[in-house]
Amino acid sequence: MKKIGFIGLGIMGKPMSKNLIKAGYDLVVFDIVPEAVEEVVAAGAVAGISPKDVAARSEIIVTMLPNSPEVKQVVLGEDGIIEGARPGSIVVDMSSIAPLVSREIAEKLAAKQIRMIDAPVSGGEPKAIEGTLSIMVGGAQEDFDKCLPVLKVMGASAVLCGDIGAGNVTKLANQIIVAGNIAAMGEALVLATKSGVDPDKVYNAIRGGLAGSTVLDAKAPLVMDRKFEPGFRIELHIKDLGNVMDTGHEVGVPLPLTASIMEMMQALKTDGLGEADHGALIQYFEKLAKVKVKR
Repeated sequence: MKKIGFIGLGIMGKPMSKNLIKAGYDLVVFDIVPEAVEEVVAAGAVAGISPKDVAARSEIIVTMLPNSPEVKQVVLGEDGIIEGARPGSIVVDMSSIAPLVSREIAEKLAAKQIRMIDAPVSGGEPKAIEGTLSIMVGGAQEDFDKCLPVLKVMGASAVLCGDIGAGNVTKLANQIIVAGNIAAMGEALVLATKSGVDPDKVYNAIRGGLAGSTVLDAKAPLVMDRKFEPGFRIELHIKDLGNVMDTGHEVGVPLPLTASIMEMMQALKTDGLGEADHGALIQYFEKLAKVKVKR
């Protein structure tokens, strides 16, 4: 059984690492939050003292971190993965970061004969707990094939989308569509409520038709029950849409719809809702219409 390193035990990383332990993998873990490490060690992992230490003790090193700067620091910084990983080992970055940063990190690792795939995920905390995430991968076919059994423990699907960075491009596309769905749902349910029509009945009437979606089924019931605990926090979706906008500007793609939704999320963050689930985007429309959507 391969030894797996896992760095980053937050909302997503903690259940993902626990699923690997349940599947029988030997796990060495690290996080800057000691309580998170203690919880995963209690589930059967071994604690590492640094990313370098984790990498030195692992064949595959998984990272699940907030954004590009954290991934660069953990992989390339002092006591980083690059200082401990053996030639031939594979870094599997499951963070959602800028595609060009993935490529930059991969080039520096390749100079040390360390391989890398980028493998961001979609599905949020519920699917991380279930082990049914959608995983979007960029990298070499050989590296993908070697890591696939590990990825399939954490996800219901893992699709190789292209070379390194392609996983994060795909994740950015995913985040555009998710944000657009949530915004449209919020606007629609606010319209229904303000018009005197039961939003729950509207939801049940449309969910089987063309307007139905995984996003609608996941978020509409929570919104109507006024449950805005994350989930996937607004501030994290802002981070992803920031990477969308940066990438779009770099490659010459205007993104007017994404820019509008980004500003809606920024307004909610200013209102103190950055820690709320991205389903709380409906509160932007509720504030404009002076109405609350509920069952």
